[in-house]
Amino acid sequence: MISTSNFKRGLTIELNDEIYSIVDFQHVKPGKGGAFVRTKLKNVKTGLVVDKTFRAGEKMEQAIIDRKNMQYLYNDGDNYCFMNKENYEQISIYKEQIIELIELLKEGNDVEVVFCKGNIIGAELPNFMSLKVVKTMPGVKGNTVSGALKPATLETGVIIQVPLFIKEGDVIKIDTREKKYIERE
Repeated sequence: MISTSNFKRGLTIELNDEIYSIVDFQHVKPGKGGAFVRTKLKNVKTGLVVDKTFRAGEKMEQAIIDRKNMQYLYNDGDNYCFMNKENYEQISIYKEQIIELIELLKEGNDVEVVFCKGNIIGAELPNFMSLKVVKTMPGVKGNTVSGALKPATLETGVIIQVPLFIKEGDVIKIDTREKKYIERE
């Protein structure tokens, strides 16, 4: 059990049979009435952020999260196979559990798989990845405006906006959280 006085960013708690990570919190002591804690909680499975207020000193169950660095191997329809890089153990994850990652998954990618009480609750890609551009329109010289963008299809199938000077075959660095172009490599 953990008290609201022990809250800190990144701490995971169990609330209403769901697991939440504390994004932000603020202890409030009004002039009248009892103290309370305002929090922003992120659902670990769905990614939704909710506001929740707790009474000061309220206790709840702390969720112990285990993260393992694994390598993506392949998919066989609705299951995605990952391998633990330490002991070569393989696990399958259902498509619904990692739906937001699928369009950026490439065989051989490193992925951090998140477990709670031995159950898989999700997976996270590294913040930045390098991917090859497989399809884009050629940029026309002299037909540009500062900061102009065009769509490009990457090797995983995802389409993102890139600057006009990017051409097919270029390897680019993208931010996986926002699916945005960062730089050409």
